[in-house]
Amino acid sequence: MSVGEFAERVGLTPANVAVLKNGRAKAVRFSTLEAMCRVLECQPGDLLEWVEE
Repeated sequence: MSVGEFAERVGLTPANVAVLKNGRAKAVRFSTLEAMCRVLECQPGDLLEWVEE
């Protein structure tokens, strides 16, 4: 799936998908996380990783 198609299906702009993809996001709305999981058919834990700074 292309970034553009993913962005459209989730309801984000391609620029915001790039922010998420590159790990620069400061926060993610639960509704966005839910939409991403629906599109990718996964669980939130498949997308998130905690990294100690």
